Amino acid sequence: MTTRAPSNIARTSAFLLIEFFLSALWFVLLVALFSTSVGLAVIWVGVPLLAVTLGVARGASALERGLVRSMLGVHVQSPYRPMPEEGGLVPRVKTVITDPASWRDFGYWMLMFPVSIVEFVAVVVFWPVALSLVAFPFYYDWLPAYFIVELPGRGGEWAVNTFTSALPVTVLGLLLGLLTVPLVRGLGRLHGSLARGILGPSRTAVLSAETKRLAASRARGVDSAEAERRRIERDLHDGAQQRLVSVAMTLGRAKTKMESDPEAARELIAEAHTDAKLAISELRDLARGIYPSVLGDRGLDPALSSLVSKCPIPVDLSVDVEPRPPTAVESAAYFTVAETLTNIAKHAEATRVGVKVFRTDRSVVVEVTDDGKGGAEVRPGGGLAGLADRAATIDGVVVVVSPVGGPTVIRTELPCAW
Repeated sequence: MTTRAPSNIARTSAFLLIEFFLSALWFVLLVALFSTSVGLAVIWVGVPLLAVTLGVARGASALERGLVRSMLGVHVQSPYRPMPEEGGLVPRVKTVITDPASWRDFGYWMLMFPVSIVEFVAVVVFWPVALSLVAFPFYYDWLPAYFIVELPGRGGEWAVNTFTSALPVTVLGLLLGLLTVPLVRGLGRLHGSLARGILGPSRTAVLSAETKRLAASRARGVDSAEAERRRIERDLHDGAQQRLVSVAMTLGRAKTKMESDPEAARELIAEAHTDAKLAISELRDLARGIYPSVLGDRGLDPALSSLVSKCPIPVDLSVDVEPRPPTAVESAAYFTVAETLTNIAKHAEATRVGVKVFRTDRSVVVEVTDDGKGGAEVRPGGGLAGLADRAATIDGVVVVVSPVGGPTVIRTELPCAW
């Protein structure tokens, strides 16, 4: 939760006031519904009413998550099990009743009512008192009588009967206001923590989801590596290997003609020499496609500069990744830019491309923007899906924003720690 801006104190105070009335409403409604459903459980009417009660609690909690996110800056994920798509009403009722998150929602509102009373009292007492003390010099003479305060231990009196004599009260109000600010912030943080802990997914659910995500990420990484292996194998077979076979055959022909036709043998040797140089060039390009040497030697900035210089579309490049990220992240960032530029050149009909690579505390972010026709989507087997698979090998995430008519923004976040 962010509490640096002064306006956040106002939002937090407003939230704590609003929360009291919402908590009172939901507490009364849920207690009434729950009591009625328990009383009617013996005739089975209480079972669907219990589902309604928990449904109301879920709806109230959804509203609470929105308020906590917008006013306290705390994001709380939805923890519910998915509803069955088939089977009618009975499976849905069963899902609502048996979902632990529904009962946590109900318990949240039972707990939040007394908590909100404390929060409400703190806000309506401390802020008005502090503000009234700060403004005291401006309205003290409207009061029916002057204030006379006996000073303990001195035998004197302090009479508040002038503007100057009322200024110490303002100081007291300012001190109380300074104490109220951390109090309100602390109550906001406590409320946000309770909401996240009770209304959010349980630790078991979070770990289970993270396990599934990592398993899917690893599977995509394995598939991506396998596709890369097949590409390298195909390029070797169709390119360098064919040329080397041709070199061997040409040299064999030259050997048979060495005695009988030396001139033809020299021509065949020259042809084999040309094919050998082409094979070396293809092998060099293949090695550069696996891991470019300039990337390992000089880092991401020179490697990307060399890459964009070969792009047929003008590219504005900005790279700031100091300190240097891990090798796997550099490689993923490089090939992300390379494949994105290739896709843009083929499909986007763009006239300008912007590439921005920068580092945050925990990741390297690659943003590629073009002014093309837009409409790009992540489709299975497509180029953007390949980008997502490559990023997934190191738990990276690819986000595509591409409305029809453009512009298209492809943002890839690659974590620097696993």
